[in-house]
Amino acid sequence: MKEGMLYERLSDQRVRCNLCAHRCMIAEGKRGVCQVRENRGGTLYSLVYERLIAQHVDPIEKKPLHHFYPGSTAYSIATPGCNFRCQWCQNWEISQMPREQHFIMGQPTTPEQIVAAARRTGSRSIAYTYTEPTVFFELTYDTARLAHEAGIANVYVTNGYMTEEMLKTIHPYLDAANVDLKAFRDETYRKYVGARLQPVLDSLKKMKELGIWVEVTTLVIPGINDDPAELRDAAEFIAQELGPETPWHISRFFPAYRMADVPPTPIATLQRAREIGEEAGLWYIYVGNVAGEANTLCHICGHTLIRRSGYWILEQDVTPESTCPVCGAEVAGVGMGL
Repeated sequence: MKEGMLYERLSDQRVRCNLCAHRCMIAEGKRGVCQVRENRGGTLYSLVYERLIAQHVDPIEKKPLHHFYPGSTAYSIATPGCNFRCQWCQNWEISQMPREQHFIMGQPTTPEQIVAAARRTGSRSIAYTYTEPTVFFELTYDTARLAHEAGIANVYVTNGYMTEEMLKTIHPYLDAANVDLKAFRDETYRKYVGARLQPVLDSLKKMKELGIWVEVTTLVIPGINDDPAELRDAAEFIAQELGPETPWHISRFFPAYRMADVPPTPIATLQRAREIGEEAGLWYIYVGNVAGEANTLCHICGHTLIRRSGYWILEQDVTPESTCPVCGAEVAGVGMGL
């Protein structure tokens, strides 16, 4: 247990947590929406500091990040807890553990041990993933600082519901983020997630402003967020507010958690979403959770720069200067060159 960062003390031993956009006002003895931050005697504590529920070495493409040191591995960690309640959560057993099972478990692991494990496994980055890294911020912050000293990058896989204060605090050590844009309608966020849309859009723009490499993922769910007009609004936001070079990952939904009765996303819906992204002017669009290749093409001449099968790179043809060898166009991303 560790005292939390980014909170303020109020009257009557209440505190306000300023990590995420919920900005929970927490009475003494109570917890925030995430259920892993507790007010004890007017001091806010993280209940998941150094309590890892998952530790794995993953391809960076699995995050998914296709334009951040492609072909490298990420030492991926998580603690229990989340500030969202997505009805389709793929990792609900650990993200909702504190809320639904009323306990918190995890292997005691220090930031020093995490960085040492990343170095030992040859990982280019540490990914804070599987659950929401915002709710275990103190662990990510302490680990990220050590990782940078060791020459290891840091990656968030996040719902984007953090505050501007949090982003400004972490950004010197946060190199990349994949942000879930779960829908482009506020009512969908309110009904199925327990949050709002605008803070996510604000975080995306702030990340770009701070120089963090950003990729966006939208899980396309039948009957929830698959309307072409909504997909078009999302694609146009990415292209116009974040930049056409921002990769958009369109992922196929499979039945999970409280949506076990919803069918998988039709392939035709994903193909139409790709077309919508192209019409909006996005350079890099990837269809996820489907078999086959997820190739990176030059946005100018169409040359295949990186050929992938699933998460694995089969062929890479990018110059050391991160340009297309055919037409010389710049390839957006970090560490794209051979």
